[in-house]
Amino acid sequence: MIDRRQALGGIAAMFGASLYAPLARAATAAAGKGGVVPVISEGPPSVQVFTPTQRAVMTALSDRVIPTTDTPGAIAAEVPAYIEKLLADWALPADRVPIIAGLDAIEAQSMKDYRKSAAQVTPAQQDALLTLAMDDKLPGGATFFEPFRQMVIAGYYTSEIGITQEREYLPVPGSYDGAFPYSNVNKVYSS
Repeated sequence: MIDRRQALGGIAAMFGASLYAPLARAATAAAGKGGVVPVISEGPPSVQVFTPTQRAVMTALSDRVIPTTDTPGAIAAEVPAYIEKLLADWALPADRVPIIAGLDAIEAQSMKDYRKSAAQVTPAQQDALLTLAMDDKLPGGATFFEPFRQMVIAGYYTSEIGITQEREYLPVPGSYDGAFPYSNVNKVYSS
């Protein structure tokens, strides 16, 4: 079975130089230290990164990036805990600044527009807040959105749920059939 470190290495290759720095550090850490680096998902974060409000907003927004559909979403895959662990143990203090500032800006905009926390507004309102960040219409929106989205995607697709339920992990996906109808493909295979 593939582990998070192998999956992160593949993600680093996929995103290339534009990969958010803590993800890149985590993906390449084992090679630089002879493989003696703790796995990202083990244990609690070494420091508390988020306030309770920021954690609630980050959790709600993670669910909007990868919501539960016919497969489990980001919350079921424990992506919020992964993000906090990544920022606590693999990010430099400067790497955390745009994420925390972005969550605070989204929360402030939500209180201004909806008079509720971003964690408590409707999914459509959360989508609107994320769109404002993506379009850089919030303070620090652009520097928040892409790293946040990358962390959610990496956390999801390196989790057991992401690898086994959203995608199908088969080390050898079967025999070759050059005439296999594309309409019969059920899931995308990952390795």
